Formats: sequence, structure tokens, C-alpha cells
Amino acid sequence: MAWNEPGNNGKNNDPWKQGGRDQGPPDLDEVFRNLGKKFGGIFGGGKSSGGSSNGGASAALILVLIVAALVWAFSGFYTIKESERGVVLRFGQYLDEVGPGIHWKPTFIDTVLPVDVTSVRSLRSDGFMLTQDQNLVRVTFEIQYKVSDARLYKFSVVDADSSLHQATDAALRYVIGHSIMDDVLTRGREVVRQNTRQELEGIIEPYKMGIVLVDVNFRDARPPEEVRDAFDDAIKAQEDQERFIQEAQAYAREIEPRARGQVNRVMQEAEAYKQQIVLKAQGEVARFEKLLPEYLAAPKVTRDRMYLETMEQVYSNTSKVLVDVKNGNNIMYLPLDKMLNQGSSGTAQSSGAMPLIPSRSTTDSSSQNRTDSSRGSSTRSGRG
Repeated sequence: MAWNEPGNNGKNNDPWKQGGRDQGPPDLDEVFRNLGKKFGGIFGGGKSSGGSSNGGASAALILVLIVAALVWAFSGFYTIKESERGVVLRFGQYLDEVGPGIHWKPTFIDTVLPVDVTSVRSLRSDGFMLTQDQNLVRVTFEIQYKVSDARLYKFSVVDADSSLHQATDAALRYVIGHSIMDDVLTRGREVVRQNTRQELEGIIEPYKMGIVLVDVNFRDARPPEEVRDAFDDAIKAQEDQERFIQEAQAYAREIEPRARGQVNRVMQEAEAYKQQIVLKAQGEVARFEKLLPEYLAAPKVTRDRMYLETMEQVYSNTSKVLVDVKNGNNIMYLPLDKMLNQGSSGTAQSSGAMPLIPSRSTTDSSSQNRTDSSRGSSTRSGRG
């Protein structure tokens, strides 16, 4: 049952009525006046006779000031990331540079500008440019850089990134303007890249922008679309030329060691042959010097012995046929098969005529024995 419904035993259950009086909800002005009195006593202010309204206003003002001071104090905390550096400005003028971590600044007095000094930034520059030989070419470059000094990056120039872009265009156009089109499109790309980097570093150095170049990449270079097919053919021809040159150099590197080896082998064989001939000549000289006194002592015997030795040496490498002419009953025939076999094997290379073989082996053997015995006796008599 509600407090204002009838039939509640005649009792008034209104929470705002106590002692038969209608009090109503608490007045906010009275609350502020009470707070003002309390704070006024804390800060040494006495009771004023000017009325309760002035005291309430002063208390509210003090409360607002305290809350604002707390908000101002807590709003001064800020964080600098690991990859950043904070540039502190006091009333717009450079004051200090802070590192990573949590810091505090007086709000509305100091301003902190975080600058990323770790990440590598990229900047692309491209456009149609005129070469030294009056040809038009479209070149695309990409610059990679990072911030080395946060203060110089923010205050040395108005906009460091825009200034770097303009300096890149100037350096690139200068280098392309002093290069011919073939170098830009094919074999001189690395030279153009290095020259562009050197020129760009020389341009930005006096400005002290707090920027360091990481790399300069030559992305693309192509002629206008109207003559692109002709230039593609020329580039393919130059690539084929370079390929053929490299293949020839590789072949030369392969053949040259082999040729040097053959040269060394021929030289060694010639040296060995030279030594052999020299030693053989020296041996012949020594043999002649040894034989000369014997010849002077017995010329006929020495001549016969030399003749027999020479014949022995000649006939030892020649196929021979012995025929007994005293026996007239022998039937002679030509063993062509054996002669052909001997000629193919090289055993009869020194003979001038084909030999005849008798039909009887006994006659051949007896004649051979007689001839050998007579040659041995002649040799022994000559050497003796």
C-alpha cells in the first residue's frame, strides 16, 4: 500500500514530512553553502555577514578549481614509444628531447611532438625526363630513408618529406640529363643509380634536415609508348650480345687450361726427346772413340765384324726364307696367306722382296742350321 493511499490507519508515511511539517527534498544551495563554510574554515576564512549566497558561490568555485587542477595534472602524462623520440616545445619554442617511456608535461604550456626515428620510409619519384642525346624516357626511382635527428627533422625546414621529394626530382633530372638513353635503359642503370644518390646527398646536406638515406632503387626506365617496340627489340639484341659474350668467355675459360696442358705436355715430350737424342749421340761418340783404336790396329777384322753386326741387326727384324739350291728336286711355292699375315702384323716391313718357302721342312731346317752355324763362326772369328 502506498504512503498516500487512504486506509493507512490514518498515518502519513510521507518520507519528506517529519514532525507534521512538509520539508521537501534537500536544497542544493544549502548543500553548497555548507561545503563553502567547511572549506572556508579550512582555508582560514571567517563567517561573513554578506549572506549565505556569497559563501555558496565561493565554495563552488573552489571545488571547480580543485577538480580542474586534478584533471590538468592527470592530463599531463604521456607515453613515447620505443621507436619514437619526443620533441618538447614550451610555448612553441624547442625545449628538450625525450626518449621512450612515460613522461609528464604541464598541459597548455608544453607540447610534445613524437617523431618515428626507427622505421624506414619510402618516397617515389617518377616522370618523363630528357636525356643527353635528346631522347625522352620515363624513369621511376624509389628513395628509402629514415630520421636521424628529430629536432632537425621538425625545425630545420618547413616540411622535410616534401623537401626531400623535390631534391630527389632535381638530382634525378640532373643525372638523366647528363646520360644517354642506352645507358639509362640497359647497361648504365647502376651508374645512374649511384650518381643519383651522390647528387641527392650533396643537395640535402646543406639543409641539415635530420634525414639519412638508406638506399636508392632504380625501379624502372622505359621509352614512350610510340617507340616502345623498337626499343624492346634493341634491348633484346643487347641482351643477346651480352649473353654471347659471356658464353664466349666461359668457353675461353674452359679451353685455355686444356690448351696450356697440351702445351706443357708437348714441351715435356720435346725435352725428353732432346735428352734421348743427346744421350744417344753421346753414346755413339763414346762407341766410336772406343772402336777407333781397334780399327787402327786391325782394319779388315774390324770391318768384317761391323758388317756382320749390322747384318745381324737388319735380319733380326726381317722375315727370311732359306732355300737349298743344291737339291733340285724341291718344289717351290709362294705361301701368300702367311706373307699377308706377316705383312699385316708388321714383321716383314723391312724386307724388299717376298721370300720363297721350300716344300720340305727338313731341307729348311738343315739349311737354317748350316747358315746359323756359319754365321756364328764368322762372327766369332771376326770378334776374335
